[in-house]
Amino acid sequence: MANPQEKLAGSLEVLNELQDKNIYAIRSKNITRTHRERLLKNGFLQEVMKGWYIPSRPDVPTGETTSWYANYWGFCQSYLNERLGKDWCLSPEQSISLHTGNWVVPRQLLVRSPKGRNNPTSLLCGTSIFDARLKLPDAQDREEKQRLQIVCLPAALINSFQRQFTAQPVEMRAALSMITDASDILSRLLTGGHSKIAGRLAGAFRNIGREQIADDIVQTMTTAGYTISENDPFIEKTPFSFSIRENSPYVNRLRMSWEAMREPILKHFPSPPETETDNKKYIQQLDDVYATDAYHSLSIEGYRVSPELIERVRSGSWNPDSIKEDREQRDALAARGYWQAFQAVKKSVEQVLDEANSGDVLAKDHGNWYRELFAPSVTAGILQPADLAGYRNHPVYIRRSQHVPPNYEAVRELMPAFFELLKNETEPAVRVILGHFIFVFIHPYTDGNGRIGRFVMNLMLASGGYPWVVVPVERRSEYMEALKAASVHQNIEPFTKFIASLL
Repeated sequence: MANPQEKLAGSLEVLNELQDKNIYAIRSKNITRTHRERLLKNGFLQEVMKGWYIPSRPDVPTGETTSWYANYWGFCQSYLNERLGKDWCLSPEQSISLHTGNWVVPRQLLVRSPKGRNNPTSLLCGTSIFDARLKLPDAQDREEKQRLQIVCLPAALINSFQRQFTAQPVEMRAALSMITDASDILSRLLTGGHSKIAGRLAGAFRNIGREQIADDIVQTMTTAGYTISENDPFIEKTPFSFSIRENSPYVNRLRMSWEAMREPILKHFPSPPETETDNKKYIQQLDDVYATDAYHSLSIEGYRVSPELIERVRSGSWNPDSIKEDREQRDALAARGYWQAFQAVKKSVEQVLDEANSGDVLAKDHGNWYRELFAPSVTAGILQPADLAGYRNHPVYIRRSQHVPPNYEAVRELMPAFFELLKNETEPAVRVILGHFIFVFIHPYTDGNGRIGRFVMNLMLASGGYPWVVVPVERRSEYMEALKAASVHQNIEPFTKFIASLL
């Protein structure tokens, strides 16, 4: 007779087979009652609504949102396919979000389908799906993105309402910047006789500096016999022109967000100290603050570290081979890695104090910070040397956050753009706040992004003559909520005020 562990293993094999088939919305009919109840009892399944489940992890606390946000898009795709077959697609507005790389989990997902019920379906964490009973766009106006049925970009731009340009200017400009030629837009405008929309899109393209596309739209529609009244749907002019050579929506969104966030940062963050920095004294202060910084930074990430452990690591009287318990070893390795990384950061700070460009220094040194942070785990055999190779090559999800970091291909585009923006930024306050926020927003590494993000912040503080700042673990919730406001709602003010309060 099989023991409980063997029975659970058998149920997990069934769950794994479903996931291998890309089934994330698991229905009661997909799995036997015995397997379902066993997986629910052991925390490997979570109920979304009656008869519908998602995979979960047994080691997360009750009320944890990570499993839901990690499975959200897969669940919606499986659920909609099960209910509506292929007769559905996301709204033009939601389609534009996905085209531009914005995978933030929406409060309500808007779906079109001739089989729609015109009612919201409640899901977990206050989210819902609203499937409106509407005719689908023509087949040539639809496409599939990560198994989700969406409206193709030219059709989505044509079918977006005027208010979308004012409510989501960053997203809409990023979408417009992906269009490098007027042909696909024009064929749909002419077929539908969309003279008013043509005027709006011509104005929108002119707003972002795509004069040729704007002219092509106006001239072609006029030649075809339509009267075009060009109007700019955006409230403000874009602060820079979008190069035809740069059509990455990730990079263009980053550049626009950076520009939009500068003003509230400068409004709420104190000016740099007027006194000249004593470099030798500044570095000595880093040595003095190390123990406090290590305790709080590691504690924020969930490590259990004591002042005694930190001192053993600093003095070198620490031997990972003598540590028996997994938890204790994990904490000790993290503490040792933090010590090594801190020494590397200190060398970077010395360069910045000697007036090296902080963006250049970060671009050159941040990989070494990461390697030092996790080198002890490689030495102990917990990680493989290849794990220190560089940026992540798979998706990651942030605990308790609706923000889904950019896909790993986009990371390779975003990081050079991030360093360039830091290099060219003239205001130290902006470098401080956006250095930290944008780094953790991109989330370039599998692990350690929060710790490195705080190192980035402090390197940028040094570039403006500000003192090193410790984010206290007692204010972790406030810190995380401020980062969430910036990443999900593009509101940098709470994070700016939070960091300013620590100076």
